[in-house]
Amino acid sequence: MKIHDVRTYKSAEKLAREDQLAWKIAEVAADPVAVDADVTDMIINRIIDNASVAAASVARRPVASARAQAMAHPYKPGATVFGVDSGTTVSPEWAAYANGVAVRELDFHDTYLAADYSHPGDNIPPILAVAQHTGKSGADLIRGLATGYEIQVDLVTGICLHEHKIDHIAHLGPSAAAGIGTLLGLDTETIYQAVQQALHITTTTRQSRKGEISSWKAYAPAFAGKMAIEAVDRVMRGEGAPSPAWEGEDGFIAYLLSGPGALYRVPLPGKGEAKRAILDTYTKEHSAEYQSQALIDLARRMGPKIGDLSQIDSIVIHTSHHTHYVIGTGANDPQKMDPKASRETLDHSIMYIFAVALEDGGWHHEKSYAPERANRPETVALWHKITTTEDPEWTRRYHSQDPKEKAFGGRVVVTLKNGQVIEDELALADAHPDGARPFVRENYKQKFLTLSDGIIAPAEQTRFLQAAEALADLKAGDLAALNFVVEPGRLGGPRPTGIFDFNA
Repeated sequence: MKIHDVRTYKSAEKLAREDQLAWKIAEVAADPVAVDADVTDMIINRIIDNASVAAASVARRPVASARAQAMAHPYKPGATVFGVDSGTTVSPEWAAYANGVAVRELDFHDTYLAADYSHPGDNIPPILAVAQHTGKSGADLIRGLATGYEIQVDLVTGICLHEHKIDHIAHLGPSAAAGIGTLLGLDTETIYQAVQQALHITTTTRQSRKGEISSWKAYAPAFAGKMAIEAVDRVMRGEGAPSPAWEGEDGFIAYLLSGPGALYRVPLPGKGEAKRAILDTYTKEHSAEYQSQALIDLARRMGPKIGDLSQIDSIVIHTSHHTHYVIGTGANDPQKMDPKASRETLDHSIMYIFAVALEDGGWHHEKSYAPERANRPETVALWHKITTTEDPEWTRRYHSQDPKEKAFGGRVVVTLKNGQVIEDELALADAHPDGARPFVRENYKQKFLTLSDGIIAPAEQTRFLQAAEALADLKAGDLAALNFVVEPGRLGGPRPTGIFDFNA
């Protein structure tokens, strides 16, 4: 890997294209380097993982709404929509959008945490949709996804967005555009323009993840994927982008991030170097924000030690800066303590999550968020006894590049009414690659079978898994096999019409 220094340049400095971050990203995307076998295996795992969480959410209102929007844009050859017969296709950007919402709705797919946050699996819907529409092969898709993951991880490693309240989809638009560029075999110039366009049109604020968090939390990355497809389409037609996107005098770094004096250091593979970043990412065992994964496992472990939870006087979670300020009491967000809060908000409240995990000894992707679950008096009482605090050591470990030190968990101090103190800590979720029970192919397959049980018919479950595991051998035009179909009655109730189906 080569580390690239990225800073603001005055217009008079005339920063050459070849020295711009967008160009360097485009060079990585255009490099026809082979994909390593272990990377291919992990890409298959994440395609299965995405389908798992999409199946579990297929009938939920936000997913049904996005699917209805997509179905109003039929197109041939087009791309498939999760749940819908594969013979019915829509325009690829709309397929990416609908499938992106389905994947993101439950906050249950993969994650990468470094200088910023990300869910790299959000790259899969747009790159897959374009691959289906353009008749690409499984090998082509693998190359495109390897790039999408690589650029996503590298940007997240080098550039912090959240400290300036910029949502992490500003890293997703460029990574998806780069992955599509690799998929289609586009030249460096075209990818360069597309990456910059995608950055400009997918930069939004983090209010989408604070306060009354709405369904837009799921829509935001889907929208970024849709915008990436449109950006690539425009530049393939000869259109350009504001440049330099990151380094410009009035650009991204100067006025949205740390300012004209800031320096960011972004790692990228050198020419001929394999794209292996997907191996640094990790998936979820529990349907909750990633920084809660280890703490759910810790709650499961601590519950029997505590015994009667009504005897708890207070719980303090000592954790990283990110956890404290994003999903903890450091957010100063009363919604995170409100039993009437939305599912999306509860997903970003470690106080709620830890309380429920203590009581239930685990976590369920639907039952743990149900209004009746959140409003149990004993749960509310326990929930309101929990606070978080930043521990500099956990923050340091969060950002450590040493796998032996890397940590996304925390230390929990439980004080009982009789004065007894019970403490425990956990650095990594059990399912993390370095955790107690790392996810392997069989875990991904079981997650798919569990989450799609009663939704996807057994024969269709088997067919999908066989197709996914044979990804590298899928021929040009065969990628519709990566769709899954469910009975129409399992797609949720009728949805109100909008503009696109106004006369339907």
